[in-house]
Amino acid sequence: QVQLVESGGGLVQAGGSLRLSCAASGLIVSIDSMNWYRQAPGKQRELVAGSSGGSTNYADAVKGRFFISRDNAKNTMWLQMNTLKPEDTAVYYCYALMRPASTFYRRSYWGQGTQVTVSS
Repeated sequence: QVQLVESGGGLVQAGGSLRLSCAASGLIVSIDSMNWYRQAPGKQRELVAGSSGGSTNYADAVKGRFFISRDNAKNTMWLQMNTLKPEDTAVYYCYALMRPASTFYRRSYWGQGTQVTVSS
C-alpha cells in the first residue's frame, strides 16, 4: 500500500528551526510533484512549498525562510523551516502526485499531518 509518512514536527521558540520529513513508501512507479501544505486552526489549508520537475515554489509568507528539498532515489522530501514565527503554527501536511504500481494513472496522496507550534 502506497502511503506518505511525515515526521519532524514539534514545539519551538520563535526564531528557531525545524525540519520536516515526508517519505513515500510502497510500490511506486513515479512521483510527479511533492508539496507541503499547512492548516492553522480556523483557516483553510494552504500551499507552503512545492517541488515539481526540478523546480520549486514557495508561498510569499515563507520565502527566504523555508526550503524544500527532495531525494528522488529515496522518495523522500524535506522542509527546512528557519526563523520560525508564531504565525507558522499549524498542522503541516505533505502531498504527492504519484503513480503507484497497482494502477496506470497518477493519484493524489496526503500524509497524516504533523503539528508545528511556534511559541512567542
